[in-house]
Amino acid sequence: MQVKKRNRNAGKSTGKSESAKYFASNPEARKKKNEYNKKYHSTGKRKKYRSELNSYNKDKGTYGNGDRKDASHKGGKIVRFESQSKNRARK
Repeated sequence: MQVKKRNRNAGKSTGKSESAKYFASNPEARKKKNEYNKKYHSTGKRKKYRSELNSYNKDKGTYGNGDRKDASHKGGKIVRFESQSKNRARK
């Protein structure tokens, strides 16, 4: 019987991005960024955009069912479904 080796990196942070390091070490900059994000994401345009994505997911039956799929929104248009991690990681 073969013994499986445990992943040495399991449960450990393998690193941070440069921006994460910057905001961790500069609390004033993080505060300023959070204030900007709060203001930006509360605009009518962003609310409408989020509601369109959510309604699309609800119409297709994937909203809240745990399948970890999102409506892909490349270039501001809903194209197809893809994994949440890939869809949300795209710049």
